[in-house]
Amino acid sequence: MPKKRHQPRGLEILYEDKDILVVDKPAGLLTVGTANNKTNTAYYKLTDYVRKGNSKSRNRIFIVHRLDQSTSGVLVFAKNEEAKFRLQSQWKDTEKKYVAVVYGQLAKKEDVISSYLAENKVFIVYSTTDTTKGKLARTAYKVLKESRQFSLLEINLLTGRKNQIRVHLADKGHPVVGDRKYGKPKDVFRRLALHSKSISFKHPFTGRQMTFETRMPSYFNELVDNG
Repeated sequence: MPKKRHQPRGLEILYEDKDILVVDKPAGLLTVGTANNKTNTAYYKLTDYVRKGNSKSRNRIFIVHRLDQSTSGVLVFAKNEEAKFRLQSQWKDTEKKYVAVVYGQLAKKEDVISSYLAENKVFIVYSTTDTTKGKLARTAYKVLKESRQFSLLEINLLTGRKNQIRVHLADKGHPVVGDRKYGKPKDVFRRLALHSKSISFKHPFTGRQMTFETRMPSYFNELVDNG
């Protein structure tokens, strides 16, 4: 494991070897840069980290998957191109679990939501019945606890489409708390209550099964307990 003094600011490294780098991304941090923000990203911070401040270093990291800016939790990067390809080729077999707080109480306490997801010109993802436009997305959920206003869900991401969890839960009439894009435009809560809790996959070279888990933000429990 890396020494604390070399840790990138604002990112906790959960695991590192010569092929992979696994971090706990905070909410609010982009995975990769945009036209307006190229440096305050997990990718930029970790590239700087693997170069140990040497701008001439050839060390770099490779994107395996992404988390929305407003989603926190486990994020995996590769440290070489071969590791990236191997991880992505087995991505459908990678187990990805999330926790979320949504509005209301779900009629079914455990279910799988399925739809075809497409994206429009302004980058809004939506469900469609047109299989030529959308890609199949499947989201399994289980209610862990509920109050009058909110439900805490454990979610197993069976496919990995952009904004999938947020769109599926909004489709059900139970948007994620703090989701102003797919939920309530005037949502008063300060952050999106969606967290990538754990990820489990085979190491790209050793084949060893690896599982990384993060603690759920205490904010999620507080929401439900006070709701």
